[in-house]
Amino acid sequence: MRIISGTYKSRRFEVPKNFKAHPTTDFAKENIFNVIGNLIDPDDSVALDLFSGTGSIGFEFLSRGCKEVICVEKDPFHYAFIQKVKKELKAENLFPVRGDVFTFLHSCKQTFDIIFADPPYALKNLSEVPELVLSRNLLNSGGVFIMEHPKEYDFSGMPFFCQKRVYGAVNFSIFQYL
Repeated sequence: MRIISGTYKSRRFEVPKNFKAHPTTDFAKENIFNVIGNLIDPDDSVALDLFSGTGSIGFEFLSRGCKEVICVEKDPFHYAFIQKVKKELKAENLFPVRGDVFTFLHSCKQTFDIIFADPPYALKNLSEVPELVLSRNLLNSGGVFIMEHPKEYDFSGMPFFCQKRVYGAVNFSIFQYL
């Protein structure tokens, strides 16, 4: 796992071989962060990284100036990896939460400037993620929600949808709450 830009630029962390998560590729990550940067300034933003896996996206948000990042990850092995990297980086403004994303979203009272979700592609209720995020009013005005998903999904008919980006086999649907 590599952090592409910002304070922790070029820092690399060895992801254990038996890791179940599929980290967003560097190519896709670099491109989607360019798109995000054109929609919202991450400086002093509050970000939420759902289905964090390696925590790569959360650490990238923090590296690029977010003042607070919450990473939600259910798998205890993945959560421990995020905690390990957090400790190595001395990333005091990154807050890992070990728990189910759906439970977290139903109980969350905080709002965010940026929300990123990269659910497992085999997740049976993957299509519910954007609906739940958007219906819970978790985005601040001008906030951006990015959903990584397989090509079989089309979220373009949903409220606040603004664009879809495809980088190789990686698809992103982007929503902006105005």
